[in-house]
Amino acid sequence: MRFTFRFRLIPFVAAAIAVAIGLSLGQWQTRRAAEKIAIEQKIHERQAAASLQLSDAALNPDDIEFRRLSVQGEFLQDWPVYLDNRPHNGVAGFYLLMPFKVAGSRLHVLVARGWIPRNVADRTKMPAIVTPHGQLQIEGVARRDIGHVMQLGEVDAPRPHAIVQNLDVAGFAAASGLQMSPIVLEQLTDTGDGLVRDWPVPSSGVDKHRGYAFQWYGLAAMAFIFFVVTGIRRGTK
Repeated sequence: MRFTFRFRLIPFVAAAIAVAIGLSLGQWQTRRAAEKIAIEQKIHERQAAASLQLSDAALNPDDIEFRRLSVQGEFLQDWPVYLDNRPHNGVAGFYLLMPFKVAGSRLHVLVARGWIPRNVADRTKMPAIVTPHGQLQIEGVARRDIGHVMQLGEVDAPRPHAIVQNLDVAGFAAASGLQMSPIVLEQLTDTGDGLVRDWPVPSSGVDKHRGYAFQWYGLAAMAFIFFVVTGIRRGTK
């Protein structure tokens, strides 16, 4: 039997679009995987370095992100803020954030103290959290931000004891009137408050991106094969 190929414009355009979309999204997922691998390498390198002492000196977040920082000072008891929709091991909950005044300066750093579960009956009811009084030394990991979740509508200005979806250092500084360091500190030191400090790793999910890339490349290949096979069938008939 002689096989011939019959070209038709509309199937060709549809196949070309499907192939282009598959290749484009596959390349995007491949780049995302590469970015997370680079982040993971940076985390290992910077966290292996000695801890830095945070002071009132100017900081560049790019230079210290993922570094371990040590800071001496005290928590501002009247400015807790709760970040909503931060699950841990499948359990709904919040991140507790609180400003920490650096000893001997006017500078404050926003500290992510830890995770607390949500009250099932009343999401606005928070458990009593022990906050150390007076001067203490804490250690944590510097982050540019604490991460963002999808939010509909405008971001509300933070206020003491507020529950918010997202929070950035600049917005907190404007609302509180405090002089803030440009980083967020993910606390590692146990201060006897019962908070969970199992912070998510930004570089996680590499295998997921690779899997998505494989699926999109597979879609592009299937679209091309389908166009060729159907063209041969039409030509043969």
